Amino acid sequence: MRVLLVGAGGVGTAITRIAARRSFFEAMVVADRDLARAEAAVAAVDDGSGRFSAAPVDASDEAAVTALLTERRCDVLLNATDPRFVMPLFGAALAAGADYLDMAMSLSRPHPERPYEECGVKLGDAQFERAAEWEKAGRLALVGMGVEPGLSDVFARYAADELFDTIEEIGVRDGANLTVDGYDFAPSFSIWTTIEECLNPPVVYETGRGWFTTEPFSEPEVFDFPEGIGPVGCVNVEHEEVLLMPRWVDAGRVTFKYGLGEEFIGTLRTLHQLGLDRTGPVTVQSDRGPVRVSPRDVVAACLPDPATLGERMHGKTCAGTWVKGTKGGRAREVYLYHVVDNQWSMREYGSQAVVWQTAVNPVVALELMAAGTWAGSGVLGPEALAPRPFLDLLTSYGSPWGVRES
Repeated sequence: MRVLLVGAGGVGTAITRIAARRSFFEAMVVADRDLARAEAAVAAVDDGSGRFSAAPVDASDEAAVTALLTERRCDVLLNATDPRFVMPLFGAALAAGADYLDMAMSLSRPHPERPYEECGVKLGDAQFERAAEWEKAGRLALVGMGVEPGLSDVFARYAADELFDTIEEIGVRDGANLTVDGYDFAPSFSIWTTIEECLNPPVVYETGRGWFTTEPFSEPEVFDFPEGIGPVGCVNVEHEEVLLMPRWVDAGRVTFKYGLGEEFIGTLRTLHQLGLDRTGPVTVQSDRGPVRVSPRDVVAACLPDPATLGERMHGKTCAGTWVKGTKGGRAREVYLYHVVDNQWSMREYGSQAVVWQTAVNPVVALELMAAGTWAGSGVLGPEALAPRPFLDLLTSYGSPWGVRES
């Protein structure tokens, strides 16, 4: 397998560090608009084998990415960029006859008149609209294959296959007790993506009603997370799992709730009130005259790069899927989860916990694809593929998962 990894930020760099310990691929080309960043990621894992190389590429330039895939003879594109670049990379892989894998899907667009009641353009709609093209080409686009979405979806498939006869509700629940020394506000993941998913109308799925939206931060609850994290306040957030799971898993209701905390929610509300969550450019006066900048890009530039926070971070992060239903005629409720301790991920890989937890799952998926264990054509979510091989391989990477029965 020859892999083109686009994006050498925190998650992309963590991918190289995890993949460097595995032998399933022949080559991995690390590409980024900032060539120096790609070269730094490669240099950190260079063992003299020549498996890793760096290349410059603009992820928004579909033709350039297609050419790079062809030039380097890559048969799969792994997208480690933010969601703005999903569609050009998705299109480039198809044009080059390569498989494709991402960790976040094409962007949504709220309903123009009833944003907090009805869906407009849903996450992933633009990708699923092209599913027939992928099927005709005989290529696989595995979408939403990070940790959330990704591992959470694998958990849902596993629960449906092995733990339940009927499922009343699936609720992805994400929480952490991470702290960052020296910062009053320092998100552990991309603030651009965090703003996108937290301020857009959350989507909920219910049998008979289908997909619908609610107000941001709706349906607050306190969820007790395992392994010492404890109770965390969680709220509805827009996320891909709600759009993916109902396509392959029969469940009465599907939600995604994120443990944000009141301070984080207050900050996001303030950014929205000030218009600083907007992605469209505004004109700003500078010493070189008027310049056009995106307010959200300015916010991101003012905050520390999450990939650099590992040495200052303490605590654990938990991703998991809560499932309620029946088995053998009896009510059952379980939480399938994956916890990463920041001190462990920093010591073992030099990557902070949140980006490492995101990065390990696409590498596991690539290894299953290389072995032919995971195969198919079209646009598929993780739920469409066998969960047990994935969970077994994830454990063999030294990162076990758990199940808590209620």
